[in-house]
Order: sequence, then structure tokens, then C-alpha cells
Amino acid sequence: VELVESGGGLVQTGGSLRLQCVVSGQPSSINAMGWFRRAPGKEREFVSALRWSGGWTLYADSVKGRFTITRDATENTVHLQMNGLQPEDTAVYYCALDGDPICTGAGCRQEHEYDYWGRGTQVTVSS
Repeated sequence: VELVESGGGLVQTGGSLRLQCVVSGQPSSINAMGWFRRAPGKEREFVSALRWSGGWTLYADSVKGRFTITRDATENTVHLQMNGLQPEDTAVYYCALDGDPICTGAGCRQEHEYDYWGRGTQVTVSS
């Protein structure tokens, strides 16, 4: 299973970016997909997640109302639409896949729930 992120780049404060994560390799199942980020000098943190079959989405408080996670099940793709970007959103953004039907809802904010990770895409927001 391989996850490949794209869509990162350099944007000014208040701008928008749309990240994409493509899943290849035919995972046996997908329970949830998540986005995490690591800012310079900080630990990786949860950004957003969704249940692959639908029913719930999760957002970190810091991005709620600005970011939207969606998925295209036919294309095995998940997107993160990021609006109103701020310099504090500067980070490497990682896509992650949870293949086990264990975490539900808020439990899917934890990194250890995810089985596969992409290599990340850089998002830089200039002030």
C-alpha cells in the first residue's frame, strides 16, 4: 500500500491550497483516512480525519472552520481543502490510512491508529 500526497506549495496569508492523497496498492480495507502535520521544531500533530464509509469527520480545533476533508472512494483519494491559511499552518502535511476497524470517532486522532503513511507535502504560508 502506498500513499502519495500532492498539492503543497507556497501561499500568502489568507490563501488556499488543496492537498490530495492517492492510495494505491489495494489495501484490504480502509477504516479511516487522516491528515497530520509537522511544523518546524514541533512534533507531528493531528489535523483532520474521516471515516472512509462515511458518517463522521474530525478536525483539530486550530483548523476547524477553515479546512475541509473529503474523499472520493471511486478514486481511492482523500483531499484536504485549506482556506484562510495562516503562517502557523506552515508544516509538512502527511496523509495516513487506518486499515483496522478499531478506532472510531475521536479515537482516530491518534497517530498509532494509522497503519500506512505518505512521505508528506510541504505547505508554507508567508506573512
